[in-house]
Amino acid sequence: MTRCRAAFALFAAAALVAVPANTAAAEPEDPVMIAAIGDSITRGTNAAWWFGDHPSLSWSTGFNPLDGLNSHYERAIRGRPWPWPRELNVSEAGATMADAPAQARAVVARGAEAVTFLLGANDLCAPSPEEMTSLGAFRADLERAMDILADGLPEARILMASLPNVHRLWLLYRHDPLATSFWRLGRTCGAMLDPDATAEDRFHVFVRQLAFNYVLADVCAAHPQCVFDDYAVYRHEFTRDEVSGLDYFHPSLEGQNTLAEITRSVWGER
Repeated sequence: MTRCRAAFALFAAAALVAVPANTAAAEPEDPVMIAAIGDSITRGTNAAWWFGDHPSLSWSTGFNPLDGLNSHYERAIRGRPWPWPRELNVSEAGATMADAPAQARAVVARGAEAVTFLLGANDLCAPSPEEMTSLGAFRADLERAMDILADGLPEARILMASLPNVHRLWLLYRHDPLATSFWRLGRTCGAMLDPDATAEDRFHVFVRQLAFNYVLADVCAAHPQCVFDDYAVYRHEFTRDEVSGLDYFHPSLEGQNTLAEITRSVWGER
């Protein structure tokens, strides 16, 4: 009888230790409706008011009822009962395609109904054409990220956006001394925007951007859950009003809203 009591006591003690740990592990995270993979564009960097990141102004996951922005997240929660599923923005200013696999793993860890993907501008915006990310490395990192998303979130929709046309920035502001001075001091996309960059430098960036956008389309097409924007973001002839007045490079609040509007039909096709 004593042995039975001792055995039962040991079993009960083990259960008290094990059950809370197992229960905590089984508890799901807050459901995520939309997750965003990207760089400073998706982070809302310098979109309005002051320098820095403004994720509440992001075209993808932004949420600020007073800013006039209609992000993908704000459209998605409209009409849904409270509590709303969460948004998740893992984008980082300065991120390149080499960061995409880690961002994809972060998204998979939280789960998502949908994922927006806008990444690659920093691979293009190097100080010189020679320092741009190679096409092979760009494709390899993108494929790794997409495989991670496909394996970890097989039911999630993925929106693949093309890269905005950086050559158009140069066309808009090349004769603006304030913008060109800011580009030089900030070392912003030097191979394209630095006043000392040559026509040949800009041509190399222009061609590499075409190639990067083709890779985005091609890799997306290999995954049934992914839909490409058919170069809509790249083809959009943005205006000065859609460019940040802080750095003459990032999308302004109006530009963020335009990005959301341009890509909205992509979701509608699914």
